[in-house]
Amino acid sequence: MEPKYKRILLKLSGEALAGEKKFGLDYGIIGNICESIKKCAEANVEIGIVVGGGNFWRGRSSGGMDRTRADHMGMLATTINALAIADVLESMDIDVRVQTAITMQQVAEPYIRLKAMSHLKKGRIVIFGCGTGNPFFSTDTAAALRAVEIEADIFFKATMVDGVYDKDPNKFDDAKKYDELTFSEVLSQDLGVMDSTAATMCRDNGMGLLVFDLSNPDNIYDAVMGKNIGTIIKEN
Repeated sequence: MEPKYKRILLKLSGEALAGEKKFGLDYGIIGNICESIKKCAEANVEIGIVVGGGNFWRGRSSGGMDRTRADHMGMLATTINALAIADVLESMDIDVRVQTAITMQQVAEPYIRLKAMSHLKKGRIVIFGCGTGNPFFSTDTAAALRAVEIEADIFFKATMVDGVYDKDPNKFDDAKKYDELTFSEVLSQDLGVMDSTAATMCRDNGMGLLVFDLSNPDNIYDAVMGKNIGTIIKEN
């Protein structure tokens, strides 16, 4: 069976890496996620990954701290997560490169678009740390940007819910799940899928988005193979 997508950008939340501990790294969880990623790589899918840092630091909860400094600390948290994922993938004999939008040459490669694309063509997984490298931009926006830059076929957003709903399914029993949406609908209805900057970037650059549940890590592989899961968002 051939994969539906040749090149993907996978966004992983930092919180997902912490598991039930809600802080730090749960290597059992990370291992399960990486097993699914490995299956995708073995199917010759080219994979870029953007990871958040919320399991270590959430800048918006930093009290009176300067926003720019708080965001820089968050970028460092994403690098910790990127290195952890890389380590687990390498233990599975997967070739990986970590690139960061803030230069830290003793730790990772600097983000260079053409170099990233070269790695992908050679079958290496590329993990992008430090968001966009700028404060005031979320890692969702960084993921949308990298998806467009590396010319991914689709942007996968792995979350802790099984798609997009009209309201919080954890609070409302009558919440309605969408199978398909447009980015214009996401923005006009304020559905909270991602911040408006990320949604607008996807819409304006023709990038499709699939939102699905990461509590079953095999969903990553199933999504790559074209199984009908989650919510697909694309502009008509």
